Amino acid sequence: MKRTLVLVAVVLAALSGQRILAFCGFYVAKADTKLFNQASQVALVRDGDRTVLTMANDFQGDPKEFALVVPVPTFIERRQIEVVDKVLLDHLDAYTAPRLVEYFDEDPCRPIAAEMMSGVVGGVTGGLQKRSRDLGVTVEAQYTVGEYDILILSAQESGGLQTWLRQNGYKIPPGASSILGSYIKQGMRFFVAKVNLKEQAKLGFTFLRPLQVSYESPKFMLPIRLGTVNARGPQDLFIFALSRKGRVETTNYRTVKLPTNVDLPLLVKPGFKEFYKAMFAEQVRREDMRAVFLEYAWDMAWCDPCAADPLTTEELKKLGARWIGDDPRGGQNAFVSRLHVRYDAAHFPEDLVFQETADRQNFQGRYVLRHPWTGTAQCNAADGYRRELTRRQEREAQNLASLTGWNVDDVRAKIGRVKVE
Repeated sequence: MKRTLVLVAVVLAALSGQRILAFCGFYVAKADTKLFNQASQVALVRDGDRTVLTMANDFQGDPKEFALVVPVPTFIERRQIEVVDKVLLDHLDAYTAPRLVEYFDEDPCRPIAAEMMSGVVGGVTGGLQKRSRDLGVTVEAQYTVGEYDILILSAQESGGLQTWLRQNGYKIPPGASSILGSYIKQGMRFFVAKVNLKEQAKLGFTFLRPLQVSYESPKFMLPIRLGTVNARGPQDLFIFALSRKGRVETTNYRTVKLPTNVDLPLLVKPGFKEFYKAMFAEQVRREDMRAVFLEYAWDMAWCDPCAADPLTTEELKKLGARWIGDDPRGGQNAFVSRLHVRYDAAHFPEDLVFQETADRQNFQGRYVLRHPWTGTAQCNAADGYRRELTRRQEREAQNLASLTGWNVDDVRAKIGRVKVE
């Protein structure tokens, strides 16, 4: 039977020298969206009332089984729909991913220039039915875009829409009727896509490329409720929001910054993926799965430390940031916010509603490893360093346990016996 993807982003129903001194460290690992199962990616570009929504498909299986249903706030014309390269979202993911950075302690017996010390901490901080009078469903438009056949539907009531979708091969899960009805009451249309197998073969693609749709509407939102109807447990959604103003946040749920700039034991380096998944799960638990987490917020023109190069002007334009071409500052006038939400129907009964803010303060999920100095030099500073190192290792163990919910004694055992003086 044909399976239908219904938004959250896309969900299977069956996420210079001066700059160097700012951190005095370097990036060694990142936590990208590939770490999470049942994760979807969406890029949202907002400029006035214009929204450009790019949705990545993580569909696995026979392309003829694929379908996508997305509520949209207005009618969509052919010129507003594009198929884009997946590398755009992959680049956004890599650039904004939470990162692990390393530092190496200096010989405490060697004098260090005061100006070098001042910047160590760096606070970042088949046949298509036409109009069906009986069901109250209208096919307002139909297009073929790349490898997709796309319909724009409107409906008078949810039962008719549900019946129409089922009659045309879309599997709609039980419980979807009330959610569809709420979108109909808001006057929203439905963007429906299937794979055109002939076009896909002609184009030569063996995977489904992201779909992009742009529209004008005062509503700045992302519909996620349909994707919760028959989901197998909580899902992860990653939203890369681009604005010329500043940081993007949710208005109907709390937007919470992840813990950041935390010193951790060296054992985290080979296990950074496991650490990050455990840390995120613990933060979700503490917020009772009722918060949207900010993982990154930064001007696109630069990064510190960089997990990937900033997106080029051309890439930003392809994502919908049309204003970039008219601004000599280029990427500096594109502010990216990376939001990560784990959700289900019980904890997220409403669609996500966003607002642009004027906050351009930089933020990144950043976790720090500090390699101890292991020299044998003797001086008063070295004696003090060794005493402080023991206390520092204990703080790192406590930090790791607190962030992840792991037992601190187990952490101590893994890093070696820690003696607090």
